[in-house]
Amino acid sequence: MVRSDTERNRKRLIKSAGHLVARKGAAVKMTDVAERAEVSTATAYRHFSSVDEILAEFRYSVGLSLLQFSLKQETHGVELLATVSREWVRLVVKHGTAMVHTRSQEGYLARLRSGVRYLTVQAEALERPIAEAAAEMGLPDPGDEGLFLWNILFDPREIFDLLATLGLTEDDVARRLTAALCAAIGGWTNERID
Repeated sequence: MVRSDTERNRKRLIKSAGHLVARKGAAVKMTDVAERAEVSTATAYRHFSSVDEILAEFRYSVGLSLLQFSLKQETHGVELLATVSREWVRLVVKHGTAMVHTRSQEGYLARLRSGVRYLTVQAEALERPIAEAAAEMGLPDPGDEGLFLWNILFDPREIFDLLATLGLTEDDVARRLTAALCAAIGGWTNERID
């Protein structure tokens, strides 16, 4: 059983890293995170080996929120996909640019298939919405290729770009990206079938 102070420190580190990276960017150090979380640097390192590891856990917690939201939805098809995607845009905006700093040289599908935690929980949240949207459009389930397309379009960096550069609202971004995703799934799936 995990001690309550251990769990509290872990949560504080995750929250602190998200807060700092959202405000200061990728230059945040473990000492900064520990100071903000009001724990020693040694305690921070007992929980996580790096700021990147904390950010992966931060992204997992956001993905878990999306999964819980997705599982509660009673809509279906494209409407379900639009609702869950709109929630993702809201979560990205809520958590700021800390959502942008989780990067890897390995591609999305390779990381997803290898079981990267923050991606698998997000994929769980999206599997049903994407499959149902494809079915409503008369297409076969695109599987993880549909998740790949969603990931390309709903990348937090691109969401912030659309909001800031084009001046779109969160709802506009979610609506347009969902429409683009549906078209992309159609094109991708038809290409596989031909």
